[in-house]
Formats: sequence, C-alpha cells, structure tokens
Amino acid sequence: MADSIIIRNSRFTLELSTDGCAVSLLVGGVECLSPEEPTPFFSVTQDRPFNNEVKLAHPNKRTTYPANRISAEPSDGGMRLRVGFEIAPYDALVDVGIKDDYVSFTLAGFDCPPNAYGLCMTPPPAAEFRLCALSLIRREHFGAWMNVEWDDEAAVAVMAATPNAIVDSEKFSRRRLLYADARRDLNLIGVSAALFAAPAASLLDCVDSMERDFNLPLGVESRRSGDINGSIFWTASCTPETVDDHIKWAKLGGFRYIMIYYTALFKERGGYSLDGDYDWRDEYPRGLADAKAMLDKIKSAGITPGLHFLQTHIGLNSRYCTPVADPRLGKIRRFTLAKCLSADDTEIEVEEDPTGCVMYDGCRILQLGGELVHYDAYTTERPYRFTGCERGHRGTNVVSHSRGETLSLLDVSEFGATSCYVDQTTSLQDEIADKIAEAYSAGFRFCYFDGSEGTNVPYEYYIPLAQYRVWKKLEPKPLFTEGAAKAHFSWHHLSGGNAFDIFPPSIFKAMIRKYPAEEAPRMAEDFTSLNFGWWGFWTPDGREDGGTQADQLEYGTSRAAGWDCPATIQINISALEKHPRARDIMEVMRRWEDVRLRGWLTEEQKAELRDLDTEHTLIINEAGEYELVKVKELTTSDPDIRAFGFVRGGRSYASVWHARGEKKVFLPLAGECFVSRDIGGGEIPCGKTAEGMSFCLGDRVYISFAGDIEELAQAVKGMKFCQ
Repeated sequence: MADSIIIRNSRFTLELSTDGCAVSLLVGGVECLSPEEPTPFFSVTQDRPFNNEVKLAHPNKRTTYPANRISAEPSDGGMRLRVGFEIAPYDALVDVGIKDDYVSFTLAGFDCPPNAYGLCMTPPPAAEFRLCALSLIRREHFGAWMNVEWDDEAAVAVMAATPNAIVDSEKFSRRRLLYADARRDLNLIGVSAALFAAPAASLLDCVDSMERDFNLPLGVESRRSGDINGSIFWTASCTPETVDDHIKWAKLGGFRYIMIYYTALFKERGGYSLDGDYDWRDEYPRGLADAKAMLDKIKSAGITPGLHFLQTHIGLNSRYCTPVADPRLGKIRRFTLAKCLSADDTEIEVEEDPTGCVMYDGCRILQLGGELVHYDAYTTERPYRFTGCERGHRGTNVVSHSRGETLSLLDVSEFGATSCYVDQTTSLQDEIADKIAEAYSAGFRFCYFDGSEGTNVPYEYYIPLAQYRVWKKLEPKPLFTEGAAKAHFSWHHLSGGNAFDIFPPSIFKAMIRKYPAEEAPRMAEDFTSLNFGWWGFWTPDGREDGGTQADQLEYGTSRAAGWDCPATIQINISALEKHPRARDIMEVMRRWEDVRLRGWLTEEQKAELRDLDTEHTLIINEAGEYELVKVKELTTSDPDIRAFGFVRGGRSYASVWHARGEKKVFLPLAGECFVSRDIGGGEIPCGKTAEGMSFCLGDRVYISFAGDIEELAQAVKGMKFCQ
C-alpha cells in the first residue's frame, strides 16, 4: 500500500497520507500547509453514536470522527477516494475531479456494511461530512467571504462548487484552517467543494474556470468588467411621467446607472406591507409594456437601468398574509395546541414552553392555519399560554382550531415590522422570483438584493440561496448585482459589495471613515470592490447642518475611487430641483465618474486617496484637463460660507461657495488676486478696493492669490456678507 496519495494538476500538488491527513500542498515549490499539526482532510459528524457498542462505550453527544485511512480507486475523469474513520463503521466515497486550474471534491456516497447497526434506520447516520480541510500557513491577506489565504507567493482557496456546500475557516495564531462541509439537512450526496492553489495573480483565472465548469454565476467575469466601477443614481420616484427629469439629472452627474426602487413600479404603503403582490402602480396602465417604454428611454440616453427589490420580504397587508395567511410564510418557533380553540378565545394554550418568543409589539404574531393572531404576553409555567390575543390580526379570517393543531411564531422582519420573511424550504421564494423576473424583463440590466438577511437558518446557506433562486430566473443575466447581506456562495453572483445605509450631512465624512473606508481593504482581500453608498441627499432648508454639500460627496467619492469603488446616491428629484447647489454637486460627481470611466487615476494617486485624514478635489486646470489637488477646509465667519484651500503652481487658492443661496460677499484681501468659475475659467467681475474685493457668492468659485496660503486663509476667515 502506498504511503501517500498524490493529487496533482498544472497549478499545485496536494499530498494526502493514507492515514487521513494532508501533509503537503505545493504551489511552484512554495509549501502552503502549516507544519504545526497534522489535520485530517476528511471527517464525519454524527448527532450521537448509534451502533450499540460505541453508544455504550462513549458519551452520547454530537461527535466528529476524523478520517484515519484513505485509499484511491480508479474513476472516470479523476479518481475516487475511499475514506474510513475512527470508530464509525462505514466508509465515505469521494470523487476527486482533477482539472488544470482546480480540484473538486464531491461526496459520492457511503459504503456501509450490512447490519452495521442492527437498527431500523437508513445508514449511515451522518449529520455532516467534511469534504476537505487544510491547515495553512498564515499569509498577508485573508478574504473571509471568498475563503482565500494569499500573498505575493501563493493563494489557496476552498470554495463552494454547489450551493449547499458550507465553507468556512478557523483562525489560529500562526495558521488558518480552511474547510468545506456537506450537511444532511441541506443534502449530503452530490455536494461539491473546489480547492484552488496558485500564484495570486492567476487565482481568478482558476476560479473563472470552475464557475464555467459548474455552470455557476460568473463572478470573476463580472468583477473584471468595466461595469462595476460606475456609481449609481438611485430613485424611488422614477415613473413614465418623471423619467425625463431623472435622465436629465443623472446625465448632469455623469451617472452610467440608474437604480429604480420597486416602489416606483409597484403599489406599496406603510413600509413593505404590500411587498410580494407586485401590483403595478396606476402610472403603468399597460403594466410591463409601460415599464419597458420607460426603460427604453433611459437606455437611449446611454444609461443602464437596474432594479432594487426585497426578494425575501412578504408584506403583512399583502395577499400572502390576508385574508388567509399563506402556509409558506417563514416561521421561527412551532407549538402544539393543548386544547381546542374557539373563534372567541383570547388565550391560546400550548404544549411547549414559549420562553424566548419575541416581545417587540409589531412582531408578536402567531399563525394558526390561515389565521394570524397578535399576542400581548405568554406564561412560562404550565399550562403554557399566549395571552391577550387579538384574533384575526391583519384582517385574516377567524376560525376555530382543534387540539393538536400546529401554530407558529411568524418570522416578522425587524425592519419596521411591516413584513415577514419567506420560508426558504418552500416554493414561495421561486414564486416571488417569477414576479421579480417578469418585472426585470422590462429591460433592467443589474439588480440589488435588499432584505437579504431575512431567511431561515443557517444563514450562510439560505442568504445566498435566496438570491440565487432569483438570479437564475433573471434574463438576460445581470451585468452585476449587489445585496444587503452576503455569505460565501454569493461571491459568485454578488459581484459588487454591499452598500451602507444613509448618514446625514453632519456625520457623513466620519461615517465614510468608520464604515465603507474600513471595509474596502477587507473587501479587496476578496478580490471585490465595495459600494461606498448609500448616500442621502438633503436640501439646506430648515437644517442646521446646511444639507448635502459638494465637499461631502467629493470626500466620499474620492475615498471610494482610491479603492476602485463606486457609490450610490439616493436621489429625490424634488430635492434636487430645490437645492441651490444641486448642479455644483452633480458636477462633482460627473468629474469623478468621468475619472472612473477613463481609468485616469494612477496607482500613486489611489494610494494618496486612501489617506482618510486628507481631502482632495478635482479641478479643471488652465489646459482644460483634470488635476487632483489636496485641500484643507478653511474657517469662515458664517457656516453658510464653505471654503477649502490648496496650493499649486506657486499660487494659493480657495474654492468657496454659499451653502444655501446667493449673496454678495466682501473678501478683505489686498494684493494680486482674482475670482473665477474654475481654475482655467475667465475672471469674474469684482468690486475692488484697497481693502479687498466684493463679488456674488453662490455656486463654487475659485479665488487665486499670489501670496501665502495662510494669508488667504485669514482673508477667507474674515469674509463677510455685504449689507
């Protein structure tokens, strides 16, 4: 019998000992396995021992049995491994697919001797099977989403090749364990994981090969396209009547993408309470045909439309919840009626202890057949009861129920308590996916999977699966997608990172530093970009913070550009029309979107933009070309005057604008200076005196001064509104 089993392709060599451990993983002569502790490559987990001798001799608890013997058998297209385990009296059969760019491991089945248990059961009683486990030397980078350890020498990744492979890792002081599991409740047989080991520069080539072989979403291809670096103009109000205004403003901001929230297409009220019905709004009398005509307008303007939906949410006022609640709604606890329940009863006695049931008001909902019931409280000693019950909640039909019937605690969304979630083990998600796919067919080309955290457990399986069930029905396939939550398998179909929720102007820059700028380097370790949005848009009216201003979005979009990332701005057209600085703000976005599209930034400039303690602006210089300059906010005499200073070409500059309107100002600055609309623009007429000059301040202007920046800063600080 050979001492080891060699699995080799054009990228790496994996050596397994015949006693069950991985002993070497070589990439171009670089050893990737940690020498610290031999790790069984395979293992099997049971909820408890079942065969009598083992049950009597060992504790009855969930137990993992490591592989202690491996042998290779010939197989079409690769090899088959026969794996035996400590104590467990059966073998696992694992098919190994050896490809040039990766190796796959698929659980083909179990070989269990007759009468191994002597029990009335279907053997083997495996709850989980570990498809592969590698104890790796820690490297400079680790991508937790992709499950990859890498540096300049080598990259090693263990990834799911089928949706039901559960992939994860464990971190130790000098090593990291990467592994993939198959679980009985998600299916054991036929589950596949893929092992990649290659120089980091070629890792994505290898993953792309596997995605194509397994007919998965092409996550590598979408990441390599130019489609994912454009920022997004988000709207909840684009209809056939308002589409022209949306196009106008999107073009002013240089946006290549418009994302339309589902409420702009479908009827909704009170949060997400009608989600799932997908009934066309009155503005679409011809339904899909009107939506298609609207999207054709957007595409004719050179802008790509996308659809934003909440695929896991079912509105509590939708037809799925009232007057008869659908049995496929998500549940998180189940109980048994301890006695009959008449239509008039307001207390519900159950067999099981309800301790731990949700007590937030809007979420206290039980489902009995097609009836919803809202409860006030429950008892925690027998007889267990739900008390203060409102029967026929949300307008559902009130009926009598028999002893022994099952009632369940509805999985109500924590976001507003106006919707509940889909039971992902049922057909309901596919039914909702069909409705979303029909709307998408109007001409949408990308999408956002919102509400993605609302699934059954285990979340690491059902979050990506719920998205995937929708993705598979979308035609043509999205250019890219984003989502509100991610787990390992979604790396293939979520090609962009998750956008953060909006932050008001007063804390906007601080939140950019705290959240997206913190996550961007971590996402880069997953070979993925991050969306630095979502950003809100506020007019200055009635706001002490002055509303949304150009410097805020420039700070955010420039930090994003430093990581090759886009952003999303949530736009309300009426707010744009009312904001006195809207065109200035859109011009900021236009310049940065143009820079993204051209690939204008150098790697050195990107590194500079990653410094969160500095700010930058894009100017158009005397030659009519972009120029990136570092700026510093200047103190002003009034919060409505915003100013930023910088030095270039031996002169000092200040970009200045009025946050709320337009007023004449006096600048106490003597010496050679002038005011222009842009660095390379013509001079703006000013009233000059020996003490300084006055001019009209509204949109951004540039003050150019031949003297020291500190002198200019002092003059800006002393700037006053003219009487």
